[in-house]
Amino acid sequence: MDHRVAIVAGGTGLVGGELVQELLIDPSWDKIYLLVRKPLEWTHAKLELVLTDWEKPLEFPSDITDAFCVLGTTIGKAGSKENFKKVDLEYPIRFAKSCKEKGVKSFFIVTALGADPNSFVFYNQVKGEVESEISKLGFGTLGIFRPSLLEGDRKEFRLGEKIGSKLAFLINPLLLGPLKKYRSIHAKTVAKSMLNLAWSGKTGKHIVESDKIQVLGSSSARANLDSIL
Repeated sequence: MDHRVAIVAGGTGLVGGELVQELLIDPSWDKIYLLVRKPLEWTHAKLELVLTDWEKPLEFPSDITDAFCVLGTTIGKAGSKENFKKVDLEYPIRFAKSCKEKGVKSFFIVTALGADPNSFVFYNQVKGEVESEISKLGFGTLGIFRPSLLEGDRKEFRLGEKIGSKLAFLINPLLLGPLKKYRSIHAKTVAKSMLNLAWSGKTGKHIVESDKIQVLGSSSARANLDSIL
């Protein structure tokens, strides 16, 4: 594909921030639209901000080829299960439907390891529901990424994740074979895996578990995509 234009929802979060930076340095993409609530403190020649109120109908250009959804919060930060579902279920579905209406062919979303609409765990249930609803929209390419515990530099302090990160450092080497997908993973690796799948041009639905994200997000992945996907 000669002309590629990306749009990112959630580009100021942990994975989203890494994703935007990777898009900006990757020559495969000519322009990046970023949905934001308020202007950023920096600019880039390839970046165009789209000021967005998620409580209103979404408006953005129609020249987009690839959409990336990295919206997400925690129940603690959201303040309630209802607000959590708004950010992690309602907004992504609204974004995906708007992309479909605009003719976007490829859609990529980060959910979570264990995503299952029938899960007894509320968090995993919501992640499974958003996967199910977006899968019904019929994108030519749909990439669903299910990372384990995310590593990276967050803007806000999260005690539980700090503790989890310390434990992961000790436990990761012990997780072998089918347990490798439970190893923690860096946000930059998740971002690179999304771009590598988008870059591949492969059609169809691809569910990428955390252990495969680790491989797909490596620097050598583009030379070995057929063996990875």
